[in-house]
Amino acid sequence: MNLPEGSTQRLIACRECDLLQRAVVLSEGGTACCPRCDAVLYRKVPDSLDRTLAYALAGAVLFVIANTFPILGVDAQGNHTSTTVFGTVRALHATGMSAVAALVFVTTILIPAIDLAALLYLLVPLRLGRIPPGVPAMLRLIQAVKPWGMVEVFLLGMLVSLVKLGHIASVHTGVALWSFAALMLLLAATAASFDAEGIWARVRVLP
Repeated sequence: MNLPEGSTQRLIACRECDLLQRAVVLSEGGTACCPRCDAVLYRKVPDSLDRTLAYALAGAVLFVIANTFPILGVDAQGNHTSTTVFGTVRALHATGMSAVAALVFVTTILIPAIDLAALLYLLVPLRLGRIPPGVPAMLRLIQAVKPWGMVEVFLLGMLVSLVKLGHIASVHTGVALWSFAALMLLLAATAASFDAEGIWARVRVLP
């Protein structure tokens, strides 16, 4: 497919079937779909940059809280024990479950940290009217790490553990557990509000 000389339209390839097609300007809240396979190509999210930045900033605060404070405490036979997420990783490693410890660390700590840091690296300068270096690399990084963040799986595992421990000891939820629950919602919100096409549009108009 060739564009007419001097045309300002861009070509976009479907991620599912590789069909090349012309990008169209969408109205607020609109969605562009592939005419061949009906896959979503891109969306026009209202106030995407401001929304995503707000979610990412709130998520960064909750991420620090979730990884700093105890996630749960256990009272058994007069002894009180509490642990953080990183303490859980160390405990798994100490008991010989190094592979599980590495998986928990990567999917629960490292990937969300990279995701939030990359979002803030992109969005803060753009909101201030500046273009950060390495925009294409950051966009690729964000798209690459999104599927590997599994905060919700970790949270579900913690809830199952709470139910099981509740039969043999007194279990107290820490502030980190509630922070993880809120972080899970905020990460989902950032994914829903993030608009890569909007980022490129803003980059093109900035000096």
